[in-house]
Amino acid sequence: MRWSVTIGRFGGTAVKVHATFLLFLAWIWFSALFQEGAAAAWRSILFVFLLFVCVTLHEFGHIVAARRYGVHTPEVTLLPIGGVASLERIPEKPSQELAVAIAGPMVNVVIAIVLFAIIGRIDPDAAARLDDPHISLIARLAAANLALVIFNLIPAFPMDGGRVLRALLAMRFGAARATQIAASIGQAFAFALGFLGLFGNPLLIFIAIFVYVAAAGEAQMAGLKDAVRGLAVQDAMETRFTAIPAGARVADAVQILLATGQDEFPVVDGAGRPLGVLVRDDIIAALGRNDNEMAVSDLALKPAVTVNPTAGLEAAVDRLAPSRDAALCVVDPSGRLVGLFTRQSLTEIMMIKSAQPGWRPRRPIVS
Repeated sequence: MRWSVTIGRFGGTAVKVHATFLLFLAWIWFSALFQEGAAAAWRSILFVFLLFVCVTLHEFGHIVAARRYGVHTPEVTLLPIGGVASLERIPEKPSQELAVAIAGPMVNVVIAIVLFAIIGRIDPDAAARLDDPHISLIARLAAANLALVIFNLIPAFPMDGGRVLRALLAMRFGAARATQIAASIGQAFAFALGFLGLFGNPLLIFIAIFVYVAAAGEAQMAGLKDAVRGLAVQDAMETRFTAIPAGARVADAVQILLATGQDEFPVVDGAGRPLGVLVRDDIIAALGRNDNEMAVSDLALKPAVTVNPTAGLEAAVDRLAPSRDAALCVVDPSGRLVGLFTRQSLTEIMMIKSAQPGWRPRRPIVS
C-alpha cells in the first residue's frame, strides 16, 4: 500500500504504518491538548497506541490461522480505521475462510477478558466514555476491545463479519454468489453509515467511503475469479513480447520501449531464462540519471516471478495483486521464458469473457 512505512517484521510478515495513521495520531494529540492540556494529550496518545497494538494482534490472529491452511501474509498495514492483513489468497474451503475470519475478533475477546480480570470488574462507564482520558486506561482498553469485536462482526465487507457471512453463504451458494451477496450488504451498510455521518460526524463518512470501496473491490475480484475459473495461464499469457538481454544497455532498452507497446520487459540470460523484470518507469528513471551506457542487469530489477503455463489462472490472478508483481514470467520445464502474464492480459480476458461468457480459448502448444 502506498504511503506506508515498515516499522518491523514478525514471522515473515512486514508491519507497516500508513501516513494517514500518523496524521490521525497528531489530530488526537492536538485535540486533547487544546481541550484538556498536555498530560491528557499524552494519555490519549498512549491509549490509541495500545489500542492499535491490540489491532495488530487482531490481524496476527488472522495471519496465524491462515498459515494453518498454507496461506501466507506478506504484510499488514495499520490505518486510522484499523488494520489490513494482505493475505496471499482467500482459503479455498468456506470452513477455512470462516476459521480465518473469526480468529481476529477472538483475539480481542481474549484481550478484553484478561484486562477485565486485571481490574476485577466490567466498567460500563468506560465503554460509554472511550475518549475520556480521565477514565482508567485498562478499563478503556478492555471496553475498546469489546467494541472492536462488535464492529468487526457486523455482517458487511470488509469487516470480519462480512467474511464470516460469505463463508457461511458459500457453503450453500458457492464462492462467487456468496461474495456478491456479502458485498451488496457491505455497500448498503456503507450508505447507512454515510447517511448517519451527515448529521455531524465526518469520521462516519470517511469509514463509509472505505467500506463501500472495499466491498466493491471484493465483488469485482469475485467476478474476476469466477470468469477465469477453469482457465490456465497459457490461455491468457502474452506470447508476442520483447525480452531484453541482460547485457543490453539502458540506451538499447529505450529503443525497445519506443518500438513496442509493453510496460513490462523481462530481462533474460543467454539461455532465455528470466533474471528479472524491468518496468517502463525504471527505464525512464535510468535515462533521467544519464545512465545510458549502464547494463540493464545492473539496474534494480524486480525479481522474476515464474509460473507454469498449465497452472490455474485463478492462482496467477492472486499473484498479480496491486502490492506485488507487475508481471509473471511464464516458463517451460527447462526454465526458458515462453510468455508473460500481466494486468493487461487479465483485462483482455475479462473483456472477452464479458462479451461472450461461454468463450473458450484455443490453447497454444507449449513445447
